[in-house]
Amino acid sequence: MGTAKPAESGIHSVPHWANVGLILPGGGARAAYQVGVLRAIARIVPRGAPSPFNVISGTSAGAINAAAVAAYADRFSAGVSALNSVWRNFTADQVFRTDPWSMLQASLHWMASILTGGLGPFNPRSLLDNRPLWQLLRERIPLHRIDSNLAAGFLRAVAVNLSSYHSARSVCFFQSGPGVAEWERSRRAGVRARLSVEHLVASAAVPMIFPAVRLEDEYYGDGAMRQQNPLSPAIQMGAQRLLVIGVRDEKTHGGPPPPSPERPSLGQIAGYMLDTIFMDGLYTDIERITRINQLLEQVQTEKLPPQLRHLRRVETLVILPSQNIRELAARHARALPLPLRLLLRGVGASSQGQGQLLSYLLFEKGFTRALIRMGHDDAMARRDHIEALLGGQPMPVLDAPDEVVGDLSGQ
Repeated sequence: MGTAKPAESGIHSVPHWANVGLILPGGGARAAYQVGVLRAIARIVPRGAPSPFNVISGTSAGAINAAAVAAYADRFSAGVSALNSVWRNFTADQVFRTDPWSMLQASLHWMASILTGGLGPFNPRSLLDNRPLWQLLRERIPLHRIDSNLAAGFLRAVAVNLSSYHSARSVCFFQSGPGVAEWERSRRAGVRARLSVEHLVASAAVPMIFPAVRLEDEYYGDGAMRQQNPLSPAIQMGAQRLLVIGVRDEKTHGGPPPPSPERPSLGQIAGYMLDTIFMDGLYTDIERITRINQLLEQVQTEKLPPQLRHLRRVETLVILPSQNIRELAARHARALPLPLRLLLRGVGASSQGQGQLLSYLLFEKGFTRALIRMGHDDAMARRDHIEALLGGQPMPVLDAPDEVVGDLSGQ
């Protein structure tokens, strides 16, 4: 995809009172779709403008995208271009080791642990070795720029969401100016921190696939595992309007498939679990926000019980893939290195379940470029909705594809 000339936009500035929040959920390689949507927004906002999102919250692979947007909050288009350069040229070996020896070593290590009943401190920590990702993030995301963007007012707060294996809590590590306070809730907390590569890798440490990361005295993993309220951190940090870029097509495509007598493979189960971890909590939270908005439309705040008077309307725009990402992944499956394909075949990641699991691990440019194109086109198709969100114009309680609005708003 070549560099597009910015189109004329009806947005001349983003009202800071709106505190527009950007929500980037997890999804492994699927997060390339988010980059496509951001590319479209870079065309919509004025040339050379700062980020239209002054509150940013990301989880898992979405945390990496969120950190890049925050690092370039003073130059939104430059940040999106940097993200686009990485995602459109991805190869799996930039994320995890894919050479034959590493794949064989991982397989033998797991086999030895199972056959011997455990190897003590030498037990395998994960299926894949993601040390290449550490190096990529150090080279490509200038996290040191976040401080200056906060000081200059281009950014209010940026958050990265992790899951603690010790406390079983969802922990939101956020970097912000003095106007955002830490918070503590049941099973979730907001902790002020200077974001680092360790936070990003931990947030994207998919359970079993990538190793947990130690931060101070605790080990953390993928932020989606314990995150029941993925919209909450952005709202807690002051967002009044939200753009949510999902990575799962919610269309039924003719209804559920016919029943199958085949026993699900480990690969199918893994794909199903990742789909549940990354996306189900997001839609539950969108439904909750929608119900609150509907309540506030019907009842004046002063008439609510005292314990509910803190509630406020939060307009939400949701952009989702228009095509089935699993089918797209299946068409690009052979782009993965042969050793990784063999490893996945060994756990049954083939036939019916192949597209679902592969769509999270397919860090290959053919697939990511297709997702970027889809995200760009889907966002441009909803350009008027994006301009309404960013320009402070009136919006419905939930602005999303029809099938999602009908499902989540009870229509």
